[in-house]
Amino acid sequence: MSMAVVGLMAGMALGFAGYFGGFGAFLLVAALGAVGFVVGRFLEGDLEVGDFIRGRERGDGRR
Repeated sequence: MSMAVVGLMAGMALGFAGYFGGFGAFLLVAALGAVGFVVGRFLEGDLEVGDFIRGRERGDGRR
């Protein structure tokens, strides 16, 4: 499925949620879509857990 079709479906889902459910439903659908996107990228191997969890690094040379 092309990215244009995926974008079309996501836009239609957000439009329907906003029209029938109001702004709260629009935000819920957008947030769940973002979570699904991140999980999908993780399962495809494009993201790793370490990309989200990193320790603080000092770049000034102090210890």
